[in-house]
Parts: sequence; C-alpha cells; structure tokens
Amino acid sequence: MSFWKALFGGAEKNPEEEKQEDATRKFDLYKYDGIKALRMNQAEYAVKCFTEALKLKTDIETLDYLSQAFVRMGHFAEALSTLDIVRKIAPKAMLVYDRMGHIAYMMEDYDRLGEIARQAQEQDPQHAHAYYMAAQAAVGTNNPVGAIAQLTQSLAVDDTQEEARLLRAQTLMAMGDLEAAQRDADLLKDQFGADEEVMLLSARLAARQGKADEAKALYGRLIEENPFQADAFRERGKLLFDEGDKEGAEADMRKYLELRPEELNGVNGEYKAEGVEEMMKRAYSAINPFGL
Repeated sequence: MSFWKALFGGAEKNPEEEKQEDATRKFDLYKYDGIKALRMNQAEYAVKCFTEALKLKTDIETLDYLSQAFVRMGHFAEALSTLDIVRKIAPKAMLVYDRMGHIAYMMEDYDRLGEIARQAQEQDPQHAHAYYMAAQAAVGTNNPVGAIAQLTQSLAVDDTQEEARLLRAQTLMAMGDLEAAQRDADLLKDQFGADEEVMLLSARLAARQGKADEAKALYGRLIEENPFQADAFRERGKLLFDEGDKEGAEADMRKYLELRPEELNGVNGEYKAEGVEEMMKRAYSAINPFGL
C-alpha cells in the first residue's frame, strides 16, 4: 500500500473484492434493465436481462420478475418452474403458492394445481386460498363433492371470500342442490351487494327454479349495467325461446353472436339463410344456457 493511499484512507482492494464488486454492478445493471423492459412490455428482452442477472446471483425478487415476464410471453410452464425455485427458497411465502396456482389454473393443469394447493395447506393450514385452489382443481377434474368439501373448509377459515362462496354456489347449482346454492347466493348479496357475478348467479338460479320472469328481469338489469354481458343475452334468449318468443330470442341470440362471433361457426354455417326456428333450436342446443 502506498503512503498516499494510506494517508487518505484509500485501501487497496484485492482481486477477489474487485471481482465481487464487478459482479454486483453487472447484476444491478441486468436486473434494473429487466425491470425497465418489463414496464415497457418488452417481456422477451426482460427475460434475457433477468436470466443474465440470475447467473451472477440467486435473488428472489429477480426470480419473481422473471416469472412475470414469462407469463406475459405466455410461457406458463417456465413461469411455474421459476416460481417453484422461489417456493423452495421461501416455503412459507404463501403468495408464491397463490401465484403458482393461478398459473396452473390458466394452463388447465388441474393435477398440478391440486399439488400446489396441497403443498400450501401443509405450510399453512389457515391459508384459506389454499383450499380454494384445491376446490378449483376438484372442479377441473369433475369431482364436485371434493370441491364442496374444500370450499367449505376455505370459508370456515375466512367466510368473507367472495370467490370461494361464489364457486360453492355455482358447484351446488350444477349438482342440483338449488336450495343450498340459493343460501350462498343470498349471503353473497348481503356481503358484497349485487355485483355482476352475483347477479348472474342469481339469474341462473331463478331460471333453474322455474322463475322465468325473475330471471329475465335480472338478465335485463345485467344488460343495462353491462351491454357487453354476452352470457346474459344468451341465457335470456333461451328463456324467451322456451316461452315461444322467437323474435325476442332471435334478437338476443344475434346480440350474443355479435359479442362472441367465434361461436357462429359452432352454431351453424348459414346463419342468415336458415329459418329462425331451426336456427334457434340448433343454437340453444349447442350452447349450455347456464354456463355450467
């Protein structure tokens, strides 16, 4: 060490310290360039930046950003694998399980979703969303009884969850237990008011219970509040068709197909040429009127 460096406090750095400082600078550069790219919706470049950063240091926040970039690119399997690394580093971080579960659900990988839910329940038996994810997996694998059990457990932990109560009501309705489904629907209205999902559930329940006028009124309210609510047009049209109101049913079906043009080929290939009655029969037999 020279006299002047010692006098002014400038201690010489050994090669290892310099190497470490250089790695830290490069890590920060790659990481924050990646964050900037992600904010600018340049997901592919963000993935490259985060990947280079992680070669220098394992960092939970960078892994999280990398998973977000993969999701934006539609690379769900890679996003799950990245978040699984985070899960192993921080097994008590329940938000990681929730995000992994959401991705598995988007992939319709219900076996993976069920496994993620099981792992979350093991780490925190009081994490209500873990039971909700298990219920989603059960619904996806055609196990409604298992779904009801998981949703009931989820609501026992936290009875203020709208999504869990809504899914339980929908599952009960699909199973034909309209009375129990109605109880959940009433609780939803008491707790959360008549938001769109709750109103749609109430309309479907009224229709299933043979209360056509009440159901049509609810569908009408939905359409007033959201003119793009395609399911409301479809399901109200089914009620009108069953009542013999072919003109009203056709109008609702036309509006539905305007909002969901991809359904047109599935209904028929000659929409304008067909007779109204035959078109409506085919349309409403091809599309489940209750969204189940």
